[in-house]
Amino acid sequence: MRPRADLLIPLLAGAAHALAFSHMGTWSMQLVALAVLAWCVHRAATARRAALLGWLFGTAWLAGGTWWLFISMHRYGGLPAWLAALAVLLLAGFLSLYLALAMAAYVRLAARTRLWPPLVFAAAWLLAELARGVLFTGFPWVAAGYAHVEGPLSTLAPFAGVYGIGFVAAWIAAAAARLAGTGSGPREWMPLVAALLLCVVVSSIPHDFTVPTRTLTVTLLQGNVPQDEKFSADHLPRVLDWYADELDSATGDLVVTPETAIPLLPQQLPPGYWEAREQHFAQSETAALIGIPLGSFAEGYTNSVVGLKKNRPVPYRYDKHHLVPFGEFIPFGFRWFVDMMNMPLGDFQRGPRNPPSFEVHGERIAPNICYEDLFGEELAARFALPSQAPTIFANISNIGWFGDTVAVHQHLQISRMRALEFQIPMLRATNTGATAIIDHTARVVQELPPFKRAVLTGPVQGRAGLTPYARWASQAGLWPLLAGAVLLLAVAAAWRRR
Repeated sequence: MRPRADLLIPLLAGAAHALAFSHMGTWSMQLVALAVLAWCVHRAATARRAALLGWLFGTAWLAGGTWWLFISMHRYGGLPAWLAALAVLLLAGFLSLYLALAMAAYVRLAARTRLWPPLVFAAAWLLAELARGVLFTGFPWVAAGYAHVEGPLSTLAPFAGVYGIGFVAAWIAAAAARLAGTGSGPREWMPLVAALLLCVVVSSIPHDFTVPTRTLTVTLLQGNVPQDEKFSADHLPRVLDWYADELDSATGDLVVTPETAIPLLPQQLPPGYWEAREQHFAQSETAALIGIPLGSFAEGYTNSVVGLKKNRPVPYRYDKHHLVPFGEFIPFGFRWFVDMMNMPLGDFQRGPRNPPSFEVHGERIAPNICYEDLFGEELAARFALPSQAPTIFANISNIGWFGDTVAVHQHLQISRMRALEFQIPMLRATNTGATAIIDHTARVVQELPPFKRAVLTGPVQGRAGLTPYARWASQAGLWPLLAGAVLLLAVAAAWRRR
């Protein structure tokens, strides 16, 4: 192939990989795109060339999967369009350096090893995904496994989590690519057969690790407040009135609002507003989880959820632990960049890593705010004590910053993956969507149309018990996956030296 065409292929494959996480995508599209990358890298003559191919694939993938960041910086932050687009591209390029290093390592190690090259590729891919998901607070959006919320590899979720699914997907893709490049002898078929056999064996294992508990009737509020009106003096009174009316009129067991549905501190609200909500739920049979900022200038501010219910004199409080870079804390050296944007951003205080759940009629509801449900290993820490483990997740979000984009669908897929990993339901109360009730099998039971002010009421059945993923991730985090990937590469390196 001509050199330019050789570089165009991983770019196009990376763009197709990004599409796998959109409405148009499928799990098979993710495998095909990844197989094209493996085929390109396998043909690379040098590690440097492989690194370039991996970087091009990763940059197209991440820029195509997170392009909606442009909207928050340009439309709401006031950055010039060219600068906002450049920022997205630079972020994608920086995060793709992990994949570039992984592909270089694969070429160096896979050429002279008795270990199956597809396994080496999968281990390198896994290390790149773990690095992106952990380093510098992590940004694992559109990780490979999220394309497999539906499909045959979804059966791996309660055992290995989203990163384990990504490892097996990379193994299958690399094995298929190697078949296309080296022929179809029995030796070349073995890695693919082994990967498929692993999936068959896992899918044959009984998957009911959790058992049903109580069914609650929940009400989820979707205010659909445009981000540029959220703090507007002209619109804020109407928003506060709407939430007050819906909170006070809610029936059933629990009502949940989106993240910062009430965007002011309690002491900044109109006189009596917050006290009226506390008094109402102190007498009501319905409990509430309300998104609101807390704190003061002296003690710092938190992005929080307050739980109100009868016979609880001290409100429940959950403070967001995993903060969003640039949105909720400013990385060192980037104050100048944040100061260029006309957005109410700043440094929030972090909440505890393993907070207690909010109990409603015996069900333990574990809030997580927006971006936090992207980190399954951090949610797993709440399962360390089985007797206190959550029976229901509640994701409280506002991604109105990103407009009517694929980010809404992507975040829904992320929440569905958490339901698969832990086999407990997920409630999603969001400002603009997707507001939904997701059961323990990741099925969307009910969902509101996005970008409409609406209320969703329906049943959710709690689940008690621990999946294998919840057991090992609650005790060891992501270390077992990291150790497994490093061990595979170490064995490949040892055989290469011999």
